[in-house]
Amino acid sequence: MKFKEYLTMPKVNSGAFQVWSRNFLYFKKTWLVSFFWIVLEPVIYLGAMGFGLGAFVNNMGGMSYIEFFFPALLATTAMLVAFFEGTYANYSKLTHQKTYATIMLTRVGPEEIVAGELLWAATKGVFGVLGVTLVAMFFGLIDTYRIIFALPVLFLLSGLFSCIGMILTSYARNYDSFIYATSGLIVPMSLLSGTYFPLEQLPTVLRYIAYLFPLTHGVAAVRAILHQGFGVWVFVHILILILATWICMNISFVRIRKKLLK
Repeated sequence: MKFKEYLTMPKVNSGAFQVWSRNFLYFKKTWLVSFFWIVLEPVIYLGAMGFGLGAFVNNMGGMSYIEFFFPALLATTAMLVAFFEGTYANYSKLTHQKTYATIMLTRVGPEEIVAGELLWAATKGVFGVLGVTLVAMFFGLIDTYRIIFALPVLFLLSGLFSCIGMILTSYARNYDSFIYATSGLIVPMSLLSGTYFPLEQLPTVLRYIAYLFPLTHGVAAVRAILHQGFGVWVFVHILILILATWICMNISFVRIRKKLLK
Protein backbone atom coordinates (compact mmCIF):
# COMPACT_ATOMS: atom_id res chain seq x y z
CA MET A 1 0.00 0.00 0.00
CA LYS A 2 1.47 3.31 -1.06
CA PHE A 3 1.98 5.80 1.72
CA LYS A 4 1.06 8.59 -0.68
CA GLU A 5 -2.51 7.33 -0.65
CA TYR A 6 -2.86 8.51 2.92
CA LEU A 7 -1.68 12.02 2.05
CA THR A 8 -3.94 12.66 -0.92
CA MET A 9 -7.49 13.87 -0.37
CA PRO A 10 -9.77 12.23 -2.97
CA LYS A 11 -12.14 14.24 -5.10
CA VAL A 12 -15.69 14.18 -3.82
CA ASN A 13 -18.76 15.30 -5.75
CA SER A 14 -22.41 15.93 -4.89
CA GLY A 15 -23.00 12.23 -4.29
CA ALA A 16 -21.73 12.76 -0.76
CA PHE A 17 -24.68 15.05 -0.06
CA GLN A 18 -27.06 12.36 -1.35
CA VAL A 19 -25.60 9.91 1.16
CA TRP A 20 -25.95 12.53 3.89
CA SER A 21 -29.58 13.17 2.83
CA ARG A 22 -30.38 9.47 2.95
CA ASN A 23 -29.20 9.32 6.55
CA PHE A 24 -31.08 12.48 7.47
CA LEU A 25 -34.34 11.11 6.06
CA TYR A 26 -33.91 7.95 8.12
CA PHE A 27 -33.08 10.06 11.19
CA LYS A 28 -36.33 12.01 10.82
CA LYS A 29 -38.29 8.76 11.00
CA THR A 30 -36.49 7.58 14.13
CA TRP A 31 -35.79 10.93 15.82
CA LEU A 32 -37.61 10.01 19.03
CA VAL A 33 -35.37 7.00 19.65
CA SER A 34 -32.31 9.09 18.78
CA PHE A 35 -33.46 11.82 21.15
CA PHE A 36 -33.13 9.55 24.17
CA TRP A 37 -29.61 8.56 23.16
CA ILE A 38 -28.06 11.81 21.90
CA VAL A 39 -29.85 14.34 24.14
CA LEU A 40 -31.53 12.83 27.19
CA GLU A 41 -28.49 10.88 28.40
CA PRO A 42 -26.15 13.93 28.38
CA VAL A 43 -28.82 15.98 30.12
CA ILE A 44 -28.97 13.36 32.89
CA TYR A 45 -25.19 13.66 33.23
CA LEU A 46 -25.57 17.43 33.42
CA GLY A 47 -28.03 17.13 36.27
CA ALA A 48 -26.17 14.42 38.17
CA MET A 49 -22.66 15.85 37.84
CA GLY A 50 -23.36 19.54 37.42
CA PHE A 51 -26.09 20.08 39.98
CA GLY A 52 -25.51 16.97 42.13
CA LEU A 53 -21.74 16.78 42.54
CA GLY A 54 -21.46 20.50 41.85
CA ALA A 55 -23.23 21.26 45.11
CA PHE A 56 -20.20 19.89 46.98
CA VAL A 57 -17.53 21.66 44.90
CA ASN A 58 -17.25 25.35 45.62
CA ASN A 59 -14.65 26.67 43.19
CA MET A 60 -13.04 25.44 39.97
CA GLY A 61 -10.53 28.09 38.98
CA GLY A 62 -12.92 30.98 39.50
CA MET A 63 -16.04 29.25 38.18
CA SER A 64 -18.69 26.96 39.59
CA TYR A 65 -18.41 23.23 38.98
CA ILE A 66 -21.32 23.17 36.56
CA GLU A 67 -19.68 25.98 34.55
CA PHE A 68 -16.48 23.93 34.49
CA PHE A 69 -18.23 20.69 33.56
CA PHE A 70 -20.68 21.93 30.93
CA PRO A 71 -18.15 22.64 28.12
CA ALA A 72 -16.67 19.19 28.69
CA LEU A 73 -20.15 17.66 28.48
CA LEU A 74 -20.66 19.30 25.09
CA ALA A 75 -17.33 17.98 23.81
CA THR A 76 -17.96 14.50 25.20
CA THR A 77 -21.43 14.42 23.65
CA ALA A 78 -19.97 15.37 20.27
CA MET A 79 -17.36 12.63 20.62
CA LEU A 80 -19.68 9.83 21.72
CA VAL A 81 -22.49 10.43 19.24
CA ALA A 82 -20.13 10.73 16.27
CA PHE A 83 -18.00 7.77 17.35
CA PHE A 84 -20.89 5.35 17.80
CA GLU A 85 -22.45 6.51 14.53
CA GLY A 86 -19.11 5.95 12.82
CA THR A 87 -18.70 2.47 14.27
CA TYR A 88 -21.85 0.47 14.99
CA ALA A 89 -24.13 2.24 12.50
CA ASN A 90 -21.59 2.27 9.68
CA TYR A 91 -20.54 -1.32 10.31
CA SER A 92 -24.18 -2.39 9.94
CA LYS A 93 -24.45 -0.55 6.62
CA LEU A 94 -21.17 -2.03 5.42
CA THR A 95 -21.92 -5.63 6.34
CA HIS A 96 -25.36 -6.88 7.39
CA GLN A 97 -27.54 -4.27 5.69
CA LYS A 98 -25.36 -4.07 2.53
CA THR A 99 -26.33 -0.41 2.25
CA TYR A 100 -23.04 0.67 0.72
CA ALA A 101 -23.08 -2.13 -1.84
CA THR A 102 -26.55 -1.03 -2.90
CA ILE A 103 -25.53 2.63 -3.14
CA MET A 104 -22.59 1.69 -5.36
CA LEU A 105 -25.02 0.34 -7.94
CA THR A 106 -25.74 4.00 -8.66
CA ARG A 107 -23.26 6.66 -9.77
CA VAL A 108 -22.19 7.27 -6.18
CA GLY A 109 -18.67 5.96 -5.59
CA PRO A 110 -16.74 4.89 -2.48
CA GLU A 111 -15.34 8.38 -1.89
CA GLU A 112 -18.82 9.91 -1.85
CA ILE A 113 -20.09 7.21 0.50
CA VAL A 114 -17.27 7.82 2.97
CA ALA A 115 -17.58 11.61 2.75
CA GLY A 116 -21.35 11.48 3.19
CA GLU A 117 -21.13 9.15 6.17
CA LEU A 118 -18.41 11.21 7.86
CA LEU A 119 -20.41 14.38 7.33
CA TRP A 120 -23.56 12.75 8.68
CA ALA A 121 -21.88 11.40 11.81
CA ALA A 122 -20.42 14.85 12.48
CA THR A 123 -23.85 16.41 11.93
CA LYS A 124 -25.50 13.97 14.30
CA GLY A 125 -22.89 14.81 16.92
CA VAL A 126 -23.81 18.48 16.60
CA PHE A 127 -27.50 17.59 16.92
CA GLY A 128 -26.68 16.09 20.31
CA VAL A 129 -24.72 19.19 21.26
CA LEU A 130 -27.59 21.47 20.24
CA GLY A 131 -30.06 19.46 22.30
CA VAL A 132 -27.93 19.75 25.43
CA THR A 133 -27.30 23.43 24.67
CA LEU A 134 -31.01 24.22 24.56
CA VAL A 135 -31.48 22.65 27.98
CA ALA A 136 -28.50 24.58 29.34
CA MET A 137 -29.87 27.84 27.92
CA PHE A 138 -33.15 27.16 29.70
CA PHE A 139 -31.25 27.01 33.01
CA GLY A 140 -29.15 30.05 32.09
CA LEU A 141 -25.84 28.17 32.07
CA ILE A 142 -24.36 29.71 28.92
CA ASP A 143 -24.23 32.92 26.92
CA THR A 144 -25.92 32.49 23.55
CA TYR A 145 -23.32 34.38 21.53
CA ARG A 146 -20.40 32.39 22.94
CA ILE A 147 -21.88 29.00 22.06
CA ILE A 148 -22.12 30.14 18.43
CA PHE A 149 -18.32 30.35 18.29
CA ALA A 150 -17.93 27.00 20.04
CA LEU A 151 -20.17 25.09 17.61
CA PRO A 152 -17.60 24.96 14.75
CA VAL A 153 -15.06 23.46 17.15
CA LEU A 154 -17.60 20.88 18.30
CA PHE A 155 -18.43 20.06 14.68
CA LEU A 156 -14.72 19.58 14.00
CA LEU A 157 -14.43 17.32 17.05
CA SER A 158 -17.44 15.30 15.87
CA GLY A 159 -15.86 14.99 12.44
CA LEU A 160 -12.62 13.70 13.91
CA PHE A 161 -14.34 10.97 15.91
CA SER A 162 -16.53 10.02 12.97
CA CYS A 163 -13.27 9.46 11.03
CA ILE A 164 -11.82 7.40 13.88
CA GLY A 165 -15.02 5.37 13.98
CA MET A 166 -14.90 4.78 10.23
CA ILE A 167 -11.29 3.59 10.45
CA LEU A 168 -12.24 1.10 13.16
CA THR A 169 -15.19 -0.04 11.05
CA SER A 170 -12.81 -0.89 8.22
CA TYR A 171 -10.88 -3.25 10.52
CA ALA A 172 -13.80 -4.69 12.51
CA ARG A 173 -14.73 -8.35 12.08
CA ASN A 174 -17.89 -8.14 14.17
CA TYR A 175 -19.67 -5.80 16.57
CA ASP A 176 -17.59 -7.03 19.49
CA SER A 177 -14.49 -5.55 17.86
CA PHE A 178 -15.63 -2.09 18.93
CA ILE A 179 -15.57 -3.05 22.60
CA TYR A 180 -11.78 -2.81 22.62
CA ALA A 181 -11.80 0.74 21.28
CA THR A 182 -14.64 1.79 23.56
CA SER A 183 -13.05 0.41 26.72
CA GLY A 184 -9.44 1.17 25.81
CA LEU A 185 -9.83 4.57 24.15
CA ILE A 186 -13.21 6.25 24.47
CA VAL A 187 -13.85 5.60 28.18
CA PRO A 188 -10.34 6.69 29.30
CA MET A 189 -10.64 9.81 27.17
CA SER A 190 -14.02 10.70 28.63
CA LEU A 191 -12.54 10.48 32.14
CA LEU A 192 -9.01 11.87 31.74
CA SER A 193 -9.38 14.73 29.25
CA GLY A 194 -10.13 17.49 31.72
CA THR A 195 -13.81 16.63 31.74
CA TYR A 196 -14.59 16.08 35.42
CA PHE A 197 -11.52 17.68 36.98
CA PRO A 198 -8.56 19.83 35.85
CA LEU A 199 -5.66 18.07 34.16
CA GLU A 200 -3.36 19.49 36.83
CA GLN A 201 -4.82 16.94 39.26
CA LEU A 202 -3.36 14.07 37.25
CA PRO A 203 0.10 12.61 37.88
CA THR A 204 2.69 14.04 35.49
CA VAL A 205 2.87 10.96 33.27
CA LEU A 206 -0.90 10.70 32.91
CA ARG A 207 -1.12 14.42 32.22
CA TYR A 208 1.24 14.11 29.26
CA ILE A 209 -0.70 11.10 28.02
CA ALA A 210 -3.93 13.09 28.31
CA TYR A 211 -2.55 15.70 25.92
CA LEU A 212 -2.36 12.97 23.28
CA PHE A 213 -6.14 12.58 23.47
CA PRO A 214 -8.13 14.57 20.87
CA LEU A 215 -10.89 15.10 23.42
CA THR A 216 -8.47 16.97 25.70
CA HIS A 217 -7.94 19.61 23.03
CA GLY A 218 -11.65 19.77 22.24
CA VAL A 219 -12.58 20.26 25.89
CA ALA A 220 -9.87 22.89 26.41
CA ALA A 221 -10.88 24.85 23.31
CA VAL A 222 -14.61 24.82 24.05
CA ARG A 223 -14.09 25.68 27.73
CA ALA A 224 -11.86 28.63 26.83
CA ILE A 225 -14.29 29.92 24.21
CA LEU A 226 -17.28 29.75 26.56
CA HIS A 227 -15.56 31.33 29.55
CA GLN A 228 -12.51 33.28 28.40
CA GLY A 229 -12.66 33.98 24.68
CA PHE A 230 -10.17 33.28 21.93
CA GLY A 231 -6.57 33.11 23.11
CA VAL A 232 -3.43 31.72 21.51
CA TRP A 233 -3.91 28.29 23.06
CA VAL A 234 -7.43 28.01 21.65
CA PHE A 235 -6.01 28.22 18.14
CA VAL A 236 -3.30 25.71 19.04
CA HIS A 237 -5.94 23.23 20.21
CA ILE A 238 -8.00 23.83 17.06
CA LEU A 239 -4.98 23.34 14.78
CA ILE A 240 -4.22 20.03 16.49
CA LEU A 241 -7.81 18.90 15.91
CA ILE A 242 -7.67 19.97 12.25
CA LEU A 243 -4.43 18.06 11.67
CA ALA A 244 -5.75 14.94 13.40
CA THR A 245 -9.00 15.13 11.41
CA TRP A 246 -7.16 15.48 8.10
CA ILE A 247 -4.97 12.46 8.83
CA CYS A 248 -7.83 10.26 10.05
CA MET A 249 -10.07 11.34 7.18
CA ASN A 250 -7.52 10.30 4.57
CA ILE A 251 -6.99 6.96 6.29
CA SER A 252 -10.74 6.32 6.41
CA PHE A 253 -11.07 7.11 2.68
CA VAL A 254 -8.31 4.65 1.78
CA ARG A 255 -9.49 1.88 4.09
CA ILE A 256 -13.20 1.95 3.19
CA ARG A 257 -12.49 2.34 -0.53
CA LYS A 258 -10.45 -0.87 -0.46
CA LYS A 259 -13.24 -2.60 1.47
CA LEU A 260 -15.89 -1.59 -1.03
CA LEU A 261 -13.85 -2.39 -4.13
CA LYS A 262 -12.87 -5.91 -3.06
